[in-house]
Amino acid sequence: MKRFRGEVPQVSHDLLVLREGDDVAVATRDLSPGDQLVVPGDGPTGVGQLDVGQSVPRGHKIALRAVPVGGQVRKYGQVIGVATAPIAAGDHVHSHNLGFEDGSRDAPLGGTHHELPVPDGVPRPTFRGFRRADGRVGTRNFVAILTSVNCSASTAKMIADQFRGSALDEFENVDGVIALTHTSGCGLVPDSEGGQILLRTLRGYAAHPNVAGLLVLGLGCEMVPGAALSARSGQVADLGMPGIGAPDETRSGLLAAIAEDTVVRSLTIQETGGVRASVRAGVAAVREMLPLVNQRERVECDVSELVLALNCGGSDGYSGITANPALGWASDRLVAYGATSVLAETPEVYGAEHLLTARATEPAVAKKLLDRIDWWRSYVAAGGGTLDNNPSPGNKAGGLTTILEKSLGAVAKGGQADLGAVYEYAEPITERGFAFMDTPGYDPVSVTGLVAGGANVVVFTTGRGSVFGCRPTPSIKVATNTPMYTVMAEDMDLNAGVIVDGTATVADVGRQIFDRILAVASGEQTVSEELEIGAEEFIPWHMGAVT
Repeated sequence: MKRFRGEVPQVSHDLLVLREGDDVAVATRDLSPGDQLVVPGDGPTGVGQLDVGQSVPRGHKIALRAVPVGGQVRKYGQVIGVATAPIAAGDHVHSHNLGFEDGSRDAPLGGTHHELPVPDGVPRPTFRGFRRADGRVGTRNFVAILTSVNCSASTAKMIADQFRGSALDEFENVDGVIALTHTSGCGLVPDSEGGQILLRTLRGYAAHPNVAGLLVLGLGCEMVPGAALSARSGQVADLGMPGIGAPDETRSGLLAAIAEDTVVRSLTIQETGGVRASVRAGVAAVREMLPLVNQRERVECDVSELVLALNCGGSDGYSGITANPALGWASDRLVAYGATSVLAETPEVYGAEHLLTARATEPAVAKKLLDRIDWWRSYVAAGGGTLDNNPSPGNKAGGLTTILEKSLGAVAKGGQADLGAVYEYAEPITERGFAFMDTPGYDPVSVTGLVAGGANVVVFTTGRGSVFGCRPTPSIKVATNTPMYTVMAEDMDLNAGVIVDGTATVADVGRQIFDRILAVASGEQTVSEELEIGAEEFIPWHMGAVT
């Protein structure tokens, strides 16, 4: 089995031929009928001339040779679909003549190992983070107002709004006060899959190493009580108000993962006396926390303490050629140093799962990923769809046609490291190395699960121009192409389009991403943080019946 490594070995001024034997190339500029192109490479197409027969937008696919109806079309050395109409050399290959066909893929249960060497003669990287009492390391130092139910969302925002602007000027070690609100918390069965996912997500944020001060805010009659989120080593901290807290059997064993040095408070709107009274009490609670949270200081930490979340959104035809393989390079470098890197978005590895299972450290890990793929097939079918519904209109406008093509580019974010673990959504990330988390492809929901699992840095690649942010974890946005980066430079942290431009290699940009991860982990702000984007992007995966 030929593995996709994310290199771009055959380049001309106009085309990218990604693998020897591919049926298509990617246009690096808008192509017009009559254009005559030089085709690079030593494969079946040889080095020669290609006459463009149809208009082909930048980032889209052009046929290198004829493909009959029903014939398989290859890109990255892998099948991305079948021809639904006759395709001639020089034709634009897209939704009008390329269709999805699931087909069969050999999914080996491990057996492929890729050694990740640590550079010789280079000092071991470090960053300046916040070491918590439980040993984990935060890259930020936030006070979070976590709502147990949507009914307390507006009140939480009112409290957080009192700490914007210059309100925190005297607390130089506090990164902000954020309201983490959501649209659920009641009307669902607590013991159902959806109820457990919500509780796991909220607990993960409550215990996150980037949160040093926690105010849990509930209404008072919801199905997910605030006490289930604010417990710390069996104790619930409150503001001395009647009705706050929970019976010992409810508190027992909840959230032991919250570090002992996290300042935790809890209140409910009904017991406190309504919205206005709760805002006053909440503001007072946060003011009490701030001096304590401000005492935390950054210290030198080893690179292995990083937990990187890998995600992409608004993907285009360049995602799997530039930003994603460059991020894969950075991910491999982190894993080589003993850090953790986690890929996600299960619907967006569908069609490329065989490339991940081949890297599994043991058959059980590969089997768990395949089981999640099977679950998604059933889940989507129950809603009347298929997994090929995934490429969005924006993805298709950017040159991606089928989920197979999209997934082959998406898995490049995971580099070449061995796959050591597969996690359920929002499950605590406990193993170092490269892992996978089962999440939807919808960006905010996916990253919410990764952060709940403990990710303390996010790198987010985008081709169409996503403005995603993620608090309390910083999100580094990497553009896949220079034209989009130029237009949206104020919203992007790095430009991987220079790879296609010919001014940098995948490894060059990978090093830039790696260096930026360390700088951001040490406190350098991302563009999303400068705009305070990220609280509204807290979206737990909503699943199951609401009664």
